[in-house]
Amino acid sequence: MLFLNFNAAFIIEKAILITVVILGALVVAMYATWAERKVSAVMQDRIGPNRAGPFGLFQPLADGMKLFFKEEITPDRSTRFIFLLGPCLAMLTACMTSAVVPWGPDYITSSGYALRFQVADINIGILFVFGVVSLGVYGVMLGGWASNNKFSLLSSIRAASQAISYELAMGLSLIAMLMMTGSLSLREIVSQQHGFWDIHYFSWNFFKQPLAFIIFFTCALAELNRTPFDLPECDSELNMGYHQEYSSMKLGFYLFAEYINMFVSSAIMVTLFFGGYNFPFMDAVQEAVPGLAFSAICIMVLLAKVVLMILFIMAIRWTLPRFRYDQLMKLGWKSLIPLALVNMLITGAVILWIGN
Repeated sequence: MLFLNFNAAFIIEKAILITVVILGALVVAMYATWAERKVSAVMQDRIGPNRAGPFGLFQPLADGMKLFFKEEITPDRSTRFIFLLGPCLAMLTACMTSAVVPWGPDYITSSGYALRFQVADINIGILFVFGVVSLGVYGVMLGGWASNNKFSLLSSIRAASQAISYELAMGLSLIAMLMMTGSLSLREIVSQQHGFWDIHYFSWNFFKQPLAFIIFFTCALAELNRTPFDLPECDSELNMGYHQEYSSMKLGFYLFAEYINMFVSSAIMVTLFFGGYNFPFMDAVQEAVPGLAFSAICIMVLLAKVVLMILFIMAIRWTLPRFRYDQLMKLGWKSLIPLALVNMLITGAVILWIGN
């Protein structure tokens, strides 16, 4: 009976956590569209959304309702099942990557039960993220191919080749950090970055592997199809890109998936390089407040870091021009991959030297 109760409590805990994470990601994605318009307005000396609600805060709701009530059109010559599968797969993989992110430290209840703010604590968390991200490009490929539109097909081919090219540099950039941490578990990587200062140096991985972060961040922009790497959605060449034939909520799924990916990618970058939920003087704060309040503070710290990362990504969109496609490929293969290999070799040499 005790075993059954434990399983029931575990299932209920994870179900609630999954619901909160997915709904939270949807809300963040919804208001990221509002934030993007406001960021672009500030940088271009405009006002931005200001009609729907105070400060335009109801604008994302109006846009969502507009997409929901628009007529759904399926092209006659499209492959219907795959045409429907594309946006669903894009949305599914976008939500799945959030499963291994540790949103906060464990909270130990009075009965000794450990409440974990992480959907799945697996020891290969980074490999899980890379696997799901690799599947995400299939949503773009299937949507572009099934539309039976030449512009959509060209866009999906661009997206696939871009993803393959930059995943290599992204993986190589992480090898150096994994050599240093000795773990693929995101929770273990966060715990090694405890606080902010440790043994006369910064504990966050950004200060130990700055080049790895720069490479990883650049590749993340390419994986997200964000400017200056938004070649799959290059309006001047390919109209709307791979989702040109989509309408209503099928188009909404693609747009939401992009912003959910941006949110989760920011959370992963913060977890890997900026300490996750760790912050300066957190030990003193932990002693001063109750356990649940401390966990809430840590979650808010992580979310604040994620918001700053998202705002930085948005600022880049409205600052840098778009690459040509040959420049994009050249940067990935001739610059980022060699840099990641050099960083990996230097890290290995330093670890060997310190060990001896």
